[in-house]
Amino acid sequence: MTKRFGAITALDDVSLMVSRGELMTLLGPSGCGKTTLLNLVAGFLIPDSGEIAIAGRRMTELPAYRREIGIMFQNYALFPHMTVAANVGYGLKMRRIAKAEIAHRVGEALALVKLAGLEDRKPRQLSGGQQQRVALARALVIRPQVLLLDEPFSALDRNLRASMQVELKEIQRKLGVTTIFVTHDQSEALSLSDRIAVMADGRIRQLDTPDEIYRHPLDRFVASFIGDANVLRARLERIDGAVATVALGAARVAVPARTLQGAAVGNPIDLFVRPEGLRVADNEGAAAVHGLVAAQIYQGGHIDLYVEVPQALSGRVLLRVPSHEAASLRPPGTRIGIALAGDAAVAFRAE
Repeated sequence: MTKRFGAITALDDVSLMVSRGELMTLLGPSGCGKTTLLNLVAGFLIPDSGEIAIAGRRMTELPAYRREIGIMFQNYALFPHMTVAANVGYGLKMRRIAKAEIAHRVGEALALVKLAGLEDRKPRQLSGGQQQRVALARALVIRPQVLLLDEPFSALDRNLRASMQVELKEIQRKLGVTTIFVTHDQSEALSLSDRIAVMADGRIRQLDTPDEIYRHPLDRFVASFIGDANVLRARLERIDGAVATVALGAARVAVPARTLQGAAVGNPIDLFVRPEGLRVADNEGAAAVHGLVAAQIYQGGHIDLYVEVPQALSGRVLLRVPSHEAASLRPPGTRIGIALAGDAAVAFRAE
């Protein structure tokens, strides 16, 4: 599909197939096109070109109310003058379902989201998490073919967000409902998704499982956007088929060659390494680079260790060190060696 707003191309020839029962996440920064894609699926927008089909049935020209899609908005959009039960059953009432059937299905939906007994309350009498559950029950009670979720956790505090993520995944698995989830939160996408479509500039940059996207990003944008990454200037030493060898100080690192197309042996390259892929060197011989400790930030189970390193594009690198090793770390200003903890790295041509 392609969708333009005046001179701006919000979606540029995007194709996506979501399997039955899958939880697919559209992940990307603001303005990348993810919400536009969701609105096209919902029927709130019409594409300039392309088609939408659900279970093989063409939906492109059908209005939103005929697509059998449940949607949960970022602001929940509950009717303030209606009770919880009336809010949840509104979609069924508009479909002219019998009152007894509405009452039965509303009861089932509220039990599913753990709100049984709150049928007669108004939205203002509920907490933020409870309002979110009402919105989810309203989206599910119509038994949709596809469930669309537009950044549903953005208004919740951190602890409530984490618990609702777990509950949503349990409900989605229990019902087996095909779900498209929009977020800009990387940790949310990594923890919830079966697959992730990483988007930028109206295109899908990579579509794969959370593990593949985190461990094997296909381009610089994905490598930089997903999780924390240290970028170190290194040198391409050789390419052997699908594997390239990169020199970083005295260390040699094997990386996928597919991300180094066009690079020649001897060229500078940018090596992307996750914080857990670095460690404090046990001895000078094991160190790939050296630097000065800038800060130690206690994070409970681990310590974020920031080290000023000349080879780092940003000037410093981040290591995650287990808390029990804190006693062996040195104060800011101490010179230490940094070694690679494994070969979980990826390289791109230097910019």
